[in-house]
Amino acid sequence: MAKQRQIREIGDLGALKALAHPRRRQILEHLALHGPATSATLARALDLNTGATSYHLRELGRYGFVEAAEGTGRGRERWWQAAPADLRFPRRSAQDDAMRPVVDEMNRLAFAADLALFERSQREAEGAWADGLPYSRGSIQVTLPELRQFFEEYIALINRYKRTDGDLPDGARNVLTRFLAFPAPADDPAGSPAEGTTDDTANGDPA
Repeated sequence: MAKQRQIREIGDLGALKALAHPRRRQILEHLALHGPATSATLARALDLNTGATSYHLRELGRYGFVEAAEGTGRGRERWWQAAPADLRFPRRSAQDDAMRPVVDEMNRLAFAADLALFERSQREAEGAWADGLPYSRGSIQVTLPELRQFFEEYIALINRYKRTDGDLPDGARNVLTRFLAFPAPADDPAGSPAEGTTDDTANGDPA
């Protein structure tokens, strides 16, 4: 049974640097997508040598981002999995001059990887799941506290659909979800939509 995902605040600069490292980011993404793996299988998948992969896994384990996978070891093999957690990062206003560029690089790597995965999914999706790529672009008019509430409600909605392997309905598969929101620039007309107009667009019907 999957462990319950706990909210974890990440404010340590060393931990943030671990997430902003390109190879460690690749390792985490591979474990999240494909499940537990050894340093050897990760090295083959990511075109690394086993020694480097083992080092990166130890560093990720040091900060609690990966953990030993129970029930998968054979002999002396050590299997790793991504540690389940709802990671939260310092608000931008709380980031100092040393932390901000690290968080920015972490986000840049994450967004680039997400775009690559989305493009791959568009190329490879087949059958009924070819229609399983819904997206939406829009705008909302909210205060900062309302935006934070909106985000927490989104997380709660995502958590409603998290299931363990033994609780999956027929036909279910892993679907990646991403959330991104940012204030429109002050000189962007979209920041002050005219009454009765909307720029909301959506594509795809997962039903």
